Amino acid sequence: MSFFTNSAKRAGRGVNLSRILSLVLALVLTAGLAAGLTGCSSKEKIYVFNWGDYIDPGTIKAFEKEYPQYKVVYDTFDTNETMYQKLVSTNTPYDVLIPSDYMISKLISENRLNEIDYSKITNYGKIRDNLKVTTFDPEAKYTVPYMWGTLGIIYNKEKTGDDVIDSWDDLWDEKYKGSIIMLDSIRDTMAIALIKEYGLDAINCTEAEKIEKAGKLLEEQKKLVALYGMDDIKDPMIRGNYALCVHYSGDAYAIMDESEHDLGYVIPKEGSNRWIDSMVIPTSSKNVEGAHLFIDFMCRTDIAVKNAEYIGYSTPQTEAMSELGEGYIDDEVYNPTDEQLANTKEFIALDSSVMETYNRVWETFRLTDDDEKNSVNLTWLYVLIALAAVGVIVFFVIRKKKRDKLRYDD
Repeated sequence: MSFFTNSAKRAGRGVNLSRILSLVLALVLTAGLAAGLTGCSSKEKIYVFNWGDYIDPGTIKAFEKEYPQYKVVYDTFDTNETMYQKLVSTNTPYDVLIPSDYMISKLISENRLNEIDYSKITNYGKIRDNLKVTTFDPEAKYTVPYMWGTLGIIYNKEKTGDDVIDSWDDLWDEKYKGSIIMLDSIRDTMAIALIKEYGLDAINCTEAEKIEKAGKLLEEQKKLVALYGMDDIKDPMIRGNYALCVHYSGDAYAIMDESEHDLGYVIPKEGSNRWIDSMVIPTSSKNVEGAHLFIDFMCRTDIAVKNAEYIGYSTPQTEAMSELGEGYIDDEVYNPTDEQLANTKEFIALDSSVMETYNRVWETFRLTDDDEKNSVNLTWLYVLIALAAVGVIVFFVIRKKKRDKLRYDD
């Protein structure tokens, strides 16, 4: 009995020790996990909302490594409009946005942006001065430029020959009929017609009569145009199939670099659009301090160089431009002169009633074009149906005659 009693006691002590050790281990693991979670939660989050594929992939990691107290939550959008809808309809407390000019104008007018404390943007002095004061932020209170470019004409010198291509009028030249490509973009394409007719100040025109006239000019031009498109019009110009193509400077730079043909790019003498994507801090921000730090980091020379090389668009950071080298500095497509920039303006947001006029005029112009094409296609379809019907009738007539002949011979 004593044996079993002692054994039972030993077993009892063994079970109790095991439980104690398990409890201690559990407490240690729980404490470690809690410490880990505390470490994660102690990091302040910075919510950044940017265009897709519009930053060097290593930038976020570099920021978090340099500032380990922050965790960047990074989202992307594909249009200014989708960015706006998410900003106003969700509870995500975005700290930094990188929208385009006219959308920034809209956000300012709706009091959705914080003023930037430029004393906290230590690298702001490295930003090109003539990109700081803009049409959409005339007092330079809300924005720090990120990337920028112009709208112009890519031309194939093998097809334009000795002609000097330097005007929007060239897009209405009959000699280039069937060899012109236009952007399928309301603001860009309507702006071209408005500038052609009324000058650069009409780029943000609000007068219905002038907008209607621009639509008529585009209707007159469309018989000369081979294609309307966006990304899909790059390859035809790379292959050298067309003479003139309206496009953005960043895309023009890439097209010219990739093409084996002799291509050029010009900002027409009447003036053009200068687009700027800028970093802003929305009023939804709950980490304004972190937002300023992130924007300043993006303006740092080494970071600006990496982003410019990765994205392929023009950087507003002067030291970064110098480090990119003479190939970038001397290229007026990538780096327009101050004189060229003086003849450009940014888009601003227009009232909804004005945009209704733009949309109506544009739809009339584009749908009329489609209707004419559809009418031509239907005409050919009717001709083919008629020919097919005649063929069937002829077939049966001949067949009947053969049968009648067989009966007669019998």
